[in-house]
Amino acid sequence: MSVTSELSERIVATGPAELGAATRRAAQRLVIDGLAVGVAGSREAAIQLLVDHHLAVGSSTQTTVLGHGVRLGIVAAAGVNGAAMHVLDYEPMWSPANHAVSTTLPVVMALADVLDVSGDEVLTALVKGIEIQGWIRYASRQWEAGELLFHPPGVVGPIGAAVAAGHLLALDAGKLRHAMGIAASRSGGLMANVGTMTKSLHCGGAAAAGLEAALLAGRGFTANPDIFDAARGFPAAFSPHFVPADLAGFGPPFRMVDPGYALKLFPCQYGTHFGIRAGLAARQAIPDPAEIRSVRLTAPVMGYVDRPRPSTGLDGKFSLQYTLAAALLDGSVGLDTFTDERLTRADMQGLLTRIELIADPSIPGRFEDMHVLVDVEARDGTSVRERCDGPRGMWGAPEVPDSEHSAKVVDCLGRVLGPSAVDQVVELADRFASLTNVELRHLNELTGQAASTA
Repeated sequence: MSVTSELSERIVATGPAELGAATRRAAQRLVIDGLAVGVAGSREAAIQLLVDHHLAVGSSTQTTVLGHGVRLGIVAAAGVNGAAMHVLDYEPMWSPANHAVSTTLPVVMALADVLDVSGDEVLTALVKGIEIQGWIRYASRQWEAGELLFHPPGVVGPIGAAVAAGHLLALDAGKLRHAMGIAASRSGGLMANVGTMTKSLHCGGAAAAGLEAALLAGRGFTANPDIFDAARGFPAAFSPHFVPADLAGFGPPFRMVDPGYALKLFPCQYGTHFGIRAGLAARQAIPDPAEIRSVRLTAPVMGYVDRPRPSTGLDGKFSLQYTLAAALLDGSVGLDTFTDERLTRADMQGLLTRIELIADPSIPGRFEDMHVLVDVEARDGTSVRERCDGPRGMWGAPEVPDSEHSAKVVDCLGRVLGPSAVDQVVELADRFASLTNVELRHLNELTGQAASTA
């Protein structure tokens, strides 16, 4: 059997019985995190543009769009909702680095609105879609940011979405092979678009493309059925060091539990969280940021987040300098940090000119191995040094407490939904695995409410 064929058989053979309690708990946490982040992201200008576009186009079989009070065709809705779950850069981080929730959760929730499926089947589909992305990322051997040729979720997300959809559509192994082949031809995502609205399309587009691939394969649409084996297939296109044999690792124990995922507590690129943590610690020793004379940040070589003067609040999400400045000035970093208004204020513009970034090639660039140093000098000569070896909740560290995660969830949901809707969404998500199809549709309806009607 080919690698792709064997992989397909293994994927199809994986069902709810293989998940286990730890995997279900991990998956359920992802559900509420993804929904909350997506609801909050639904108010961004990029998402409104996508909604307007798809409303103008129109389609038939429909599901809800997060936070807008409208319904779109399931492929379009998966694309919009995937972009909404990613646009804030607030969704979990994975090892190797990827954004796997926004590319799969919108797909399974869309299908739950039009198929008679249970919460446990939806969770199983989610796990399978995320799991295959993790193994493809692992097999790529592109584990450091500097090695990436494309944005990871745009590359692996379409295949993950196709696998997730394939489970709920009950595709057999043969059709799943074609679904992955179709999805692979929709893979991409240029790193140059990081820091722009288009970055959210890498995830939204992956969700839509993978769902469409599975639907097409279900109808008999064909592709190369050995996309991981073909001479000019997926590995050759996206990674010169790809190891197809690694894909045989798919299945329990699941990567969702080991190495697991890191919940984000700041809505920005994960590498900046290191500087934020060090900056927040330094702020305790220099309580008046107006007295800061200079700041030096020593970090790995990470050119894509070396942005000393970001041009927009969105651009600031990918700036080591801006995120550190926000931590030092405000003592916190949240959704309101990344507005154009906060960027242009005099205190921010002034401090940005006093931050020096030292890109040290001796520091590894992979999140698991990197660290940063922050040195702050005050005008009176006081100096503070803080080091961060990893954000809280990172792999191998204690997970983020439920109370802290709940605060993030309620904040995100509450920016669009009313208190009653927030409580109902949280209650349903807490018992997601046991939800009936009627309850799944009600959850979709709740998260689809527009701000004016919530």
